[in-house]
Amino acid sequence: MASGLKIDVRRSKILEMLHRDGQVRVSQLAQMLGATTVTIRSDLDALAIEGHLERVQGGAVQTVSGYYSLEFQRRKQLDRAAKKHIAALTASLIRDGNTLFLNSGTTTYYVAVELKRYKNLNIVTNSLSIAQELGALPTFRVILLGGEVNAQYAFTYGTNAQEQLRTYRADFAILGMDGVCSKNGLSTYHAEEAVKERLMMERASETIIAAAGGKIGIEGFSFVADIGAATRLVTDPSADRQAIADLRRQGVSVLYK
Repeated sequence: MASGLKIDVRRSKILEMLHRDGQVRVSQLAQMLGATTVTIRSDLDALAIEGHLERVQGGAVQTVSGYYSLEFQRRKQLDRAAKKHIAALTASLIRDGNTLFLNSGTTTYYVAVELKRYKNLNIVTNSLSIAQELGALPTFRVILLGGEVNAQYAFTYGTNAQEQLRTYRADFAILGMDGVCSKNGLSTYHAEEAVKERLMMERASETIIAAAGGKIGIEGFSFVADIGAATRLVTDPSADRQAIADLRRQGVSVLYK
């Protein structure tokens, strides 16, 4: 029997079982995860608030939005400590009252969580998860870009999202990237994201790239912009030192510690 699981691991396992079976029971989860029924009920309540499931008597059932939750929860755990560290550093650059563009991704999701310390922020995003995370905060104005939906990775895209984005301006574009390279620029694995990310950079006064060290010095599938489009890079100490030096020579301010 599993016991003493951390809260994020336990909830990830709950979502795995929910995805597999379509429903879960409190008593079953308590036995399998080595937790009390009170703890499991608390987990289910929290996951229901986040939109991952629907509570029913004695357990929970899967919602339509829950189909992408398993994949998102899995990706959130990859390099989690580094992403949360990067998110805290990125959020330290923001001030009350700023207007921000945020793209989709787990690193920018953790940035969104860190932004809760501020007031009167205007957030424009194509991330379903970020909109859900920040939408209920009373001093925040959150705009979710409309368009086609990528359910697996929980973002909107397409011409409707792009046209809407062109009507806004921001102080900062905070973007996660799959590749950050001094020679080959900024890149993403999702080709449908590239145009929208270029627009965010064009419509923002400054662009902050938030990317884990493993993405520095490499090239992703789809080109987004030359490295000069980035004002700052926030990463973690695992990033290749030579790649960091090359980026600084290109005029990118790099924050990592």
